[in-house]
Amino acid sequence: MNEYSDECLDTFLKNQRQLYNEDVAENPEEAEAFLEDCMAVTADTIDDVRTFLEESGMDVNDMEDEDLEEASEVFPLPDGTYLIVEG
Repeated sequence: MNEYSDECLDTFLKNQRQLYNEDVAENPEEAEAFLEDCMAVTADTIDDVRTFLEESGMDVNDMEDEDLEEASEVFPLPDGTYLIVEG
């Protein structure tokens, strides 16, 4: 079972509509359960994000780092890491 930081859960709660049309979680407990169900992952660097998305089958070859950070599946965290939630 993944453990997501409070910062990760808060970021997802605040920005979940960048990926979904409606809220999928209303509190940190629901957010954690949802992220676990989705098998969301965290990545330390944007290069790790790129690698993960490539391995998941997404064509990211022509995407700049800034474009990756703005992808709906990618949630930049305040500590400089990233949460990746495949919708």
